[in-house]
Amino acid sequence: MDHQPEEVRYTRVDQDTCISCGACEMAAPDIFHHNDEGLAFSIIDGNQGIRPIPEELLMDLEDAYDGCPTESILISDSPFDTAVHSGDNNE
Repeated sequence: MDHQPEEVRYTRVDQDTCISCGACEMAAPDIFHHNDEGLAFSIIDGNQGIRPIPEELLMDLEDAYDGCPTESILISDSPFDTAVHSGDNNE
């Protein structure tokens, strides 16, 4: 029996617009942290947006997205193009 997740989501933070408010980390601490400069990033894959968010964290992701005052949290149904965002890698 194959179990297909209902939703597959990918996320990354646009660090050019992040204001380091901490709202995303409070809403989704298993997805977002802040780097040494205070900018948020996805800990799922070093802010690349190429690994799917675990299904059990999708509600937290939605809460963080809704709570971001600068709309810096990006969500996609498919992986982000890492070539475009390679400068945001925080691993």
